[in-house]
Amino acid sequence: MTYSSRISRKTIVNLFLIGFVTLLFVTDAKPTTFLQDFRVTWSDSHVKQLNGGMGIQLLLDQNSGCGFASKSKYLFGRVSMKIKLIPGDSAGTVTAFYMNSDTDNVRDELDFEFLGNRTGQPYSVQTNVYAHGKGDREQRVNLWFDPAADFHVYSILWNHHHVVFSVDEVPIRVYKNNEAKGVPFPKFQPMGVFSTLWEADDWATRGGLEKIDWSKAPFYAYYKDFDIEGCPMPGPSSCASNPSNWWEGTSYQQLDALAARRYRWVRMNHMVYDYCTDKHRYPVTPPECMDGI
Repeated sequence: MTYSSRISRKTIVNLFLIGFVTLLFVTDAKPTTFLQDFRVTWSDSHVKQLNGGMGIQLLLDQNSGCGFASKSKYLFGRVSMKIKLIPGDSAGTVTAFYMNSDTDNVRDELDFEFLGNRTGQPYSVQTNVYAHGKGDREQRVNLWFDPAADFHVYSILWNHHHVVFSVDEVPIRVYKNNEAKGVPFPKFQPMGVFSTLWEADDWATRGGLEKIDWSKAPFYAYYKDFDIEGCPMPGPSSCASNPSNWWEGTSYQQLDALAARRYRWVRMNHMVYDYCTDKHRYPVTPPECMDGI
């Protein structure tokens, strides 16, 4: 649901090992149906509701991809979904889950883009951050599991201090507020929540070398457990600056020791591209890359 007053009381329910201990969380939030918070934006015939609207199926074929968006925009908070990606040969496809201010040249945007693969190759997720119209901050991570075999939780935490992209509560990207260094940070424009499934075989897999095999179509991606917690806009002007919002709390202003250890594990073992180290594109390291987490 979409109420800033709903406080998530998260409880540790299980421990498992992925090279280090990973924590799983459950919340007391009630399940949200698709139509409570979202609407289809593109190719209604390719979006199918499942289980009474508790989940959806997106379809890509040679006729069309599809997409959906939240009915409201939000200024700070956390959004998460469980997603099961396209199985088998998904080369050339992109399943995107992102936030966007939808404001043309000065847009703010926070991206998850899941890049399809040839069977047997790792699935890559690309993240990107646009702030005040400036993007080109791509990072890519190879996922350490098969994201088409089951649902996994993908989330974006956005507050005044940083943006954190997480997979199953494992942080894979942290973008800090470095306005003091002259680096723009998205904090003025509310953003909607979007998802699309589309053809991008000109760049998505091995830089466009691997094309979509349409004999494998149609392609399906699945979503469930939609969760948005933030300040809906338009709304009370005081919400976005309220320090008592849970996502602004002390424990969410920086990664704790365990989260930082997981983050370093991902970067050391699974990162395959980082704009910060791309000297061809950035001979001078961007200032936000010098600040760690």
